[in-house]
Amino acid sequence: MELIEILGYIGALIVGLVLGLIGGGGSILTVPILVYFLGFSPIVATGYSLFVVGSTALVGTIRNIKKNTIDFKTAIVFAIPSIITVFMVRRLVIPNLPEVIFSIGNFKLTNSLFIMLLFAIIMLLAGWSMIKSKTINSDNVIKTFDNTHYFAIGTQAIGIGALAGLVGAGGGFLIVPALVLLVKLPIKKAISTSLFIIAIQSLIGFLGDLKTLQIDWQFLITFTGISIAGIFIGLALSKKISAKGLKRGFGYFTIFMAIYIIFKELF
Repeated sequence: MELIEILGYIGALIVGLVLGLIGGGGSILTVPILVYFLGFSPIVATGYSLFVVGSTALVGTIRNIKKNTIDFKTAIVFAIPSIITVFMVRRLVIPNLPEVIFSIGNFKLTNSLFIMLLFAIIMLLAGWSMIKSKTINSDNVIKTFDNTHYFAIGTQAIGIGALAGLVGAGGGFLIVPALVLLVKLPIKKAISTSLFIIAIQSLIGFLGDLKTLQIDWQFLITFTGISIAGIFIGLALSKKISAKGLKRGFGYFTIFMAIYIIFKELF
């Protein structure tokens, strides 16, 4: 096994570690590790990321079911449009992306470049969200809930599903605020419900790749298993380390990585 592969598997452990420590952000690392350390194409990497993210989120979901902290009714309302969207993106859109989306002069926007640039933009948004995140209190929450909010939830779910399908990220940094502000869930219940949504949409989205990608199951299960092991280590460490400071620091790291990806892909 080459050094770069060893670093890639260490990266898998770090993915789980981050998820265990701060409850999110692991998918931000998964795609760059698969692309830059392990040499997968962005299209394959985003598909594999869905499996890794979905499996790790499923582990967290099983723990949350035992704690009875998931609002299943809200999860289903949010998950249905999201699941349909992510599955259709992986089954229909990704396989039919043209090799060159458009070109201007000597510049060509290939499908791989498009995916990595879009992923970098998502990383920037996620990093900024982690740095600026504040505890959402009752003053921020919508006081009356009516059918218009179901439309808002559905619209956001479709958008998150599209992004998840394209870049292989769970989108928890978008789902949690939606559940708190629109559905008035307490923050802890919103996080647990978000993890359940991410698990379902990611794993079903990955099903859309089964007929279009050649899956290296041995590698994927090994990588995912190491990531899941990292979650348990992170959960143990989280009892001794302040998650708030870690989240802010990881936010800055995410922005740095996004800038790195943009420069690496464009220059």
